Amino acid sequence: MQYLVAAVVLLGVLSLLNLALTAGLIRRLRQFDAPAGGVPVGHHVGDFAAQDTEGRPVARELLTGPTLVGFFTPGCEPCEDLLPRFVARAGALPHDCLAVVHAVRAEDAEGYAARLAGAARVVVEGPGGPVQRAFQVAAFPAVFLVGGDGTVLAGDLDAIPVA
Repeated sequence: MQYLVAAVVLLGVLSLLNLALTAGLIRRLRQFDAPAGGVPVGHHVGDFAAQDTEGRPVARELLTGPTLVGFFTPGCEPCEDLLPRFVARAGALPHDCLAVVHAVRAEDAEGYAARLAGAARVVVEGPGGPVQRAFQVAAFPAVFLVGGDGTVLAGDLDAIPVA
């Protein structure tokens, strides 16, 4: 009987220790949680310079009016779900549209670039590319409406008004 009581007490102490360590681990992991949303609404996008798939320059100062900007990456299921809605919204808006395809290898981005080409200017860039850094995008997909002065007007496709 004494062994049974000792085993139950030991099991209880180990369970409490496990709970404390798990809570500490969760607290520590939250410190490393990167913001996924990018530049907040009302803030300015950083400067960037890139080229679209047709070789034309793309830079923040060249975005003269409201511009719909979307970030996608191949193999991302939420990106696949958002892509048709982005293309439809881009076609319905009077704004300029820019789509950034994030891919480790350029050939991985070909399918996305082809699907987006009719609706937006397409930039293909690797991890940590200049447009991605300027918008502070840490997770995909991401969509922004940027004013002519570089201010983020909306940070969600559903928040962007249709003309």
